[in-house]
Amino acid sequence: MSGYQTEEEQVEALKKWWKENGTSVIAGIVLGFGAVFGWQAWNGYQDRVGEEASVAFSQMIDAITQGQSESALKQAELLRLEYESSAYAVFAALAQASLKMEQGDSAAARSQLEWAMQHAEEPGLKQLARLRLARILLSEGETEAAASLVKAAPAGGFDSEFAALRGDIARQQGDLQAARQAYQLALAGDVGNGELVQMKLDDLGVATP
Repeated sequence: MSGYQTEEEQVEALKKWWKENGTSVIAGIVLGFGAVFGWQAWNGYQDRVGEEASVAFSQMIDAITQGQSESALKQAELLRLEYESSAYAVFAALAQASLKMEQGDSAAARSQLEWAMQHAEEPGLKQLARLRLARILLSEGETEAAASLVKAAPAGGFDSEFAALRGDIARQQGDLQAARQAYQLALAGDVGNGELVQMKLDDLGVATP
């Protein structure tokens, strides 16, 4: 099972996230640091974050779009190290994990996702990191670890995707009834790649009475 979206879908997700959350990210930084450093100091910090981080983020997306993995990794590392306390860093870690998986380095990908889970302040980003890490664990045969990670996920955010993943886990554990129910729940929501989930459900056959 693929742990990631296609490259095009990943880039669109990044762009959509920035369009919807960019302003709130900067506002959050203002609220968090403005009171500590004072208005004058904040202005300098805001200029640096607003220009440098935004440029690095844009360059990272462009590099991913153009298939320039090494350049994208460098920009992602810059964001993660220089802006560790911001959502920029978390998204950079998610991008790094995806690129590392494409390069076949699952250990590095897992490390980045674990970092993202620990550092993400926005629940949605934390959930996304958890979801992707659990997918990798399952794809590498660590079924129980994946199940534990999914079980610990709070409700809200990517519920349909987690339902589909619970279906994959249950199927791998041989619990076809639980897998069937999980797939049905995923399809009832807004799960991505619903056709694949439907195929998995169909493959299980009709439940026996």
